[in-house]
Amino acid sequence: MATHLITGAGSGIGAVVARRLHERGDDLVLLARDAGRAKELAQAHPGARTLVGDLGTPDRLSWAFSHQTLPERLDSLLHIAGIVDLGRIGDLTPKTWQAQLNVNLVSPAELTRLLLPQLRVSQGTVIFVNSGAGLNAHAEWGAYAASKHGLKALADSLRQEERANGVRVTSVYPGRTASPMQAKVHQQEGKEYDASKWIDPESVATTILMALDLPRDAEVNDLTVRPGR
Repeated sequence: MATHLITGAGSGIGAVVARRLHERGDDLVLLARDAGRAKELAQAHPGARTLVGDLGTPDRLSWAFSHQTLPERLDSLLHIAGIVDLGRIGDLTPKTWQAQLNVNLVSPAELTRLLLPQLRVSQGTVIFVNSGAGLNAHAEWGAYAASKHGLKALADSLRQEERANGVRVTSVYPGRTASPMQAKVHQQEGKEYDASKWIDPESVATTILMALDLPRDAEVNDLTVRPGR
């Protein structure tokens, strides 16, 4: 039975991935930002384990984990959590930059560092759910796109460094996906949000599971998913 550690399991793509892995009987370790959130995730996925660690403070993750029990082995580490705040470069404050860099880039790097020993044991898979903004940056998306461009670099470097250890690394680049994050983006853009216009999180989850379940003789490096209508 495979064991997966998932960030962002509370909503959107992460919630769908967690549900589908749980339904097929895999073991889940769900990262929560605090004890209250951990309780909610455990109730939503009976039998799942939780870890508490705030992605907004990556320098505290090692300390937080030192007071908890980490899984002895991991078959996958799924980086799905993310935050977005739009704004023009001339208006963005260091606080806004740092918040997105911490959650979207530095914490994934730190989580990966802390869990690499377990991933090497199982020759596991690391999946980074990136964004179309990780390939192309547009006006008012500067800070978010920078964090996601950095995430691509992290994945590409990790892939080369860990190939000899049998660890596979995949980046998934979804287009706009119907989720609470997308609703927030529309609010920031001053646009009406219609979930039916965007990718269903189930479709993105399907691509993630495909990369996860690929036979060991191959790996998916980069997977782009775009709205089909």
